[in-house]
Parts: sequence; C-alpha cells; structure tokens
Amino acid sequence: MIKIISRVLFVSLFIVSCQKEKQQNPFEITKNRIGLLTNEIKIKQLDSIFAKDSVVRIATNDKYLNNKNEIEVFEKGGAKLLILEPNNEGDSTSTIENIQIIDPRYKTASGLSSNSTFKDIKDHYEISKINNTLSTAVIFIDSIQAYFTIDKKELSKDFEFTTDKKIKVEDIPDSAKIKNFWIHWNSN
Repeated sequence: MIKIISRVLFVSLFIVSCQKEKQQNPFEITKNRIGLLTNEIKIKQLDSIFAKDSVVRIATNDKYLNNKNEIEVFEKGGAKLLILEPNNEGDSTSTIENIQIIDPRYKTASGLSSNSTFKDIKDHYEISKINNTLSTAVIFIDSIQAYFTIDKKELSKDFEFTTDKKIKVEDIPDSAKIKNFWIHWNSN
C-alpha cells in the first residue's frame, strides 16, 4: 500500500513539474495572445503581468487629438517592448484593443517579428488585403489578427504619390522591411 501511494505521489510530482516547465513563452505571439497578454486581460492587470518591467501610461489630455491614451511597456533596462491601446480610455476594466510590437524578440511560431521582411509575411501567412495609404502599404493578416506597414519608399516610384493605385503582393519586394507590426483585438 505504501509503495502504491509512493508511486502515485511520484507520478503526480513528475506531472506537475513537467507542466511548470511548459510555461508560457513571454515573447510568443499567437492568436489572442502576446507573451503573457491575452485579449481578455484588463488594463488594471498590466502592472502585475509586467511586474518585472515598467508600465508607463501616456495621457494625451488634448481634445483635438484623436489618439487613445497609450500604455508603453519598457524592460527594466530601458528597452521599449510594446505600445498598448485600451478599448475604452480611462477605464481600468477595459481590455486592450491594439498592440504595437516594438521588441523583435516577440515572434510568431514561424519567426515573424518587427525585424522581419515582406518575404517572411508572404511565405508563412495568407494576406487578407493590402491598403495603399499616403506613406505606407498596410498588409493585413487575419489569421493572427495582425497588420504590418511597409514604407512606400520600399516600393516602385509608381506608388510614391498616389493612394488610388492598388498595391498587389507582387508589387512589394521580398526584401521590404516591416516598418510597424500591430496586433488588433476586437472588443468583446
């Protein structure tokens, strides 16, 4: 009887230790998750999630600016990690709507990061659409709720001064660097 209890205890401890080893990667990007953040995390929980980092709330306090109050997350060493935008300004129970990925350590399973190129996007993801703005091409990837900007300086001169011309996948060189990497979580 004691041997059976000992074995059960040993197996239980082994399972628990294996589960602890499989902790969430703090830099992994998946659908509805960026490291320790999920689309259900409330603004008031950020200080505990980023307890080893610095969370800085930037209030615009300007009624003429259409920007939401941003929350910047820095490593203790000073490197900027993320920029977060809440769904509802000033509401600590609000969830996060947009996340700008700054630190290249944040990556998808395929290795896509803020330091990636257009080739990395098109080789691993289905492009949902491409928008032509004044200064960038905006690439949308619905499967990971992401969008990327690529500076139009990376494209041919045909796109430089127009937003009317449609940008297709073949118009963007493989070597074009990502300017901005954003994740957008729909509000519940």
